[in-house]
Amino acid sequence: MERGRGGGVALLSEDLLQNILSRLPALSFANAGCVSRSWRRAAGDVLSRPKLASAISLNPSFQDAVKEVLDSVLSRPIRPHFAIACIGLKFSLERTHKLITKKLGSATPVITSVARGIIGSDAITEEFKEVKWGVDVEDFNLPANKDRGIVLIVGFMPGLKVDAIPLLRELEEPGISLIDKFVMDIRNFSAAVSGCTSPTGIVMFGDKHADMKPVLEKMDYAMSMETVILGEESGHFMYRSGDDSRNISGSLKNSCDGVALVFARDNDKPQGVGETQFHVALSTGVVPVGPTHKAASVKVKGDGSERSTWLTARKEGLKEALDGERLLHDIYDEMENENASHDLYIGVTKRRKCSIGSEKVRWVTTLEFHDVLGGDEEYLFVDGVGIKTGDPFRFYRSDSDTALSSCRHVSEEFRNLKQAWTHKNSYHFRGVADGGDKTEVCGGIIFSCYGRGDSFFGQANVDSSPFLENFPGFPLAGIMCGGEIGRVHLSSADHQGGQEESSPRSYLHYYSTVYLVISHTPSSLES
Repeated sequence: MERGRGGGVALLSEDLLQNILSRLPALSFANAGCVSRSWRRAAGDVLSRPKLASAISLNPSFQDAVKEVLDSVLSRPIRPHFAIACIGLKFSLERTHKLITKKLGSATPVITSVARGIIGSDAITEEFKEVKWGVDVEDFNLPANKDRGIVLIVGFMPGLKVDAIPLLRELEEPGISLIDKFVMDIRNFSAAVSGCTSPTGIVMFGDKHADMKPVLEKMDYAMSMETVILGEESGHFMYRSGDDSRNISGSLKNSCDGVALVFARDNDKPQGVGETQFHVALSTGVVPVGPTHKAASVKVKGDGSERSTWLTARKEGLKEALDGERLLHDIYDEMENENASHDLYIGVTKRRKCSIGSEKVRWVTTLEFHDVLGGDEEYLFVDGVGIKTGDPFRFYRSDSDTALSSCRHVSEEFRNLKQAWTHKNSYHFRGVADGGDKTEVCGGIIFSCYGRGDSFFGQANVDSSPFLENFPGFPLAGIMCGGEIGRVHLSSADHQGGQEESSPRSYLHYYSTVYLVISHTPSSLES
């Protein structure tokens, strides 16, 4: 038998070689691509489409848990283009971040954050779980592994460029985030690789000591509606950018208020690489209560991240200004005194001027939620700032029935998405005997409120069910957090009784779950 250069392996058929390579762990797969030109080409065929790999571990040992998820996500071929790791409070953020960045390499953008719960398939048993740890309180009835665990998401995104871009704060000016610079950094990165200032998608992580509302408002203003934005508002994280100039660890000039994992189309993508699409959906968990009010007087108290707003308000159509006790009394009557079982918010419709740098100012209308902290005989107290006299608002309460119904609606959205793909594929590939390649899902990521979960619904895995029911067998992972970022457009009639002429945008939610579905449509050269 003629062996030829490279020995017998050179005689392997292309299909057999691809079958072998597809079974290799990530490191061995990367090494195999260096064997020869034909092996490199076969390896490229194996990884020609986007891939998402994810796993969770609840191993109480920090090092063992990290090893389990790394071994799991790297057990099959993948070239990491980004990674997101979320851990429990009892694990070391710094050590976790160091281990993962070392394993994945310095060129891979990595975000590591502390979560209030994790979602995904177990690295050892493959059992799907939604694990909620809750808030930072001592509960001696909880198991020993409380706040111990990790979820790791690693993605390969051919046709996209990915990097982590920080939102900086000057230490000499501790009250000022460099929001305009942050938005321009995102736009410049996207323009440099795609020719378009609006990227495909942004996964955002905010710091718990920063106010993300003005940041998200400017991001929404600056990006086209085709840009998907989702993430966590209030957390604690570390990051590594693929561009070392963006890594500020140990900087004496800046701290970090947030970080955006930015996905932009690659103008230099190889011929034959298809299109990757991001699809976002929202399951809400709050319902409006009572009539529309307008802020009558507004005061801001506190400083830094502890700022709150004290206000009085008038019911729409009435002149009398109501204090906090009266406002809460009326709302609790509307709720039939069920106030103990619901969290309470106000949803404020804000019409504001917005611009980036010297660009033309535009008016934007947003719906922003504020936690209700309490009230007295003078004022209603709500978390956060940015409310002005005359702003209309309604009270909202958390509601499990609304959340369950909303999850069913998301599941229907995903079914319709699948049907649209099926129709498109049957039309595009009509006449092809085997049906050809087609649009298909690659995986999903979700950000869910820590107030939801089995204690909220009375059953397990409700938030994950829309994805699991429609895309079984595809990877899904995520976290439970406080303040879910999800860029959606709302009907004003649903939220303000139809009083506003323009529909508000909303990008920060509570008691919600935000879903990201990643799909891929092959090019004709892949077919």
